[in-house]
Amino acid sequence: MANHRTDTKGAPGSTVKVTLVKSPVGFNNNQAIVVRGLGLRRIRHTVELKDTPATRGMIHKVRHLVEVSE
Repeated sequence: MANHRTDTKGAPGSTVKVTLVKSPVGFNNNQAIVVRGLGLRRIRHTVELKDTPATRGMIHKVRHLVEVSE
């Protein structure tokens, strides 16, 4: 059974927009690595990523730093 955070609600190939709203400085270094792995470089930078369980897991790890729109 899929987790509600990792369940892809859209059609296959759907995307999700992720925006960095808070700096990872001062948080765990692993979270800064995840932010860079998502492709976010600076505050208010938005990237569009494929909506996959791996992407959802990364977003969940830094959910206090990013804003997500479908």
